[in-house]
Amino acid sequence: MYKLLIFDWDGTLADSTSHIVDCLEAASKKMQVPFPGREAAKNIIGLGLSEAIIELFGVEDKVFIDGFREAYSAQFLLAEITRSGLYPGVVGMLKNLREAKYLTAIATGKSRRGMDRALGAMDMCAYFDAVRCADETRSKPDPLMLRELLEEFSLLPHEAVMVGDTEYDMEMAMRLGMDRIAMSHGAHQVSRLQKYQPVAVADNVAELQKLFL
Repeated sequence: MYKLLIFDWDGTLADSTSHIVDCLEAASKKMQVPFPGREAAKNIIGLGLSEAIIELFGVEDKVFIDGFREAYSAQFLLAEITRSGLYPGVVGMLKNLREAKYLTAIATGKSRRGMDRALGAMDMCAYFDAVRCADETRSKPDPLMLRELLEEFSLLPHEAVMVGDTEYDMEMAMRLGMDRIAMSHGAHQVSRLQKYQPVAVADNVAELQKLFL
């Protein structure tokens, strides 16, 4: 039985994939650069923002990256309250997991500022024992954020599981020898996630909860 359940945020608990893609497209227009397309944008969800910009546009110029980050963040903040919600059943599942004495954590490509804002706006802070964000550690798929979470609770990889919707979630867990569960309702196709041999695939939150309770 796992002691620590680690969740990705965007596309796993938060139904925000389309919102992120919309904001990337709007930021592209603001920066006057061609938008690579919605599928290409979905492919980089899960990375830290700077890493995502480099991957999406093939540009490592710091001035461009900083400008795009600013444009994206402004657009995301503008629409966040009305566009970014939780998948059905998330709050109930987290309450049940807490009652069952699981430790719960978030490992996300979001910035600390963005993650704190989202948790605060949704009144979700009390449901998680720890949070790791891409701007305070290394971006996925580097497993450092998972290693740090394990160290925080003095656990070994086999005592935790990573739940995510992207290849980056699956890869970082695999690299650490941690079990992983794939969510099919997010950014990446299940066929891509299955390459990383998840212990289970859940199509929705109700199915995910049944794996733990």
